[in-house]
Amino acid sequence: MGKRIMIVDDSRAQAFQVKGLLEDTDYEVAACCQTGEEALAEYSVIQPDLITMDIIMPGMDGLETAQAILEGHPEAKIVMISSLDYEDTRKEASDIGAKAFLNKPFTRDDLISTLDRVMNE
Repeated sequence: MGKRIMIVDDSRAQAFQVKGLLEDTDYEVAACCQTGEEALAEYSVIQPDLITMDIIMPGMDGLETAQAILEGHPEAKIVMISSLDYEDTRKEASDIGAKAFLNKPFTRDDLISTLDRVMNE
């Protein structure tokens, strides 16, 4: 059975891209959420092995969502995916408990190697 991924991104195109990059891998997309609020509601139901989380989203942003998920589920493995590749953003994500930060745009190899590294921690 594959490793179950929850994609959290308000952009359907970005979620579709991530889903496409994961085809023919050990990763199965179990859910795609477009808001932080939706991700919070779905996390306990889906219980994914890993979450990819955009930062800029309407309502709760990805950092707030990651923090809320990790408060209730400290074992959650979250990879932040964003074009906001700034040292302070990376530090905030790390301080919250995100396991990795992947800068947009990224390649299939970048995505898979990041997910593999986080899953094997």
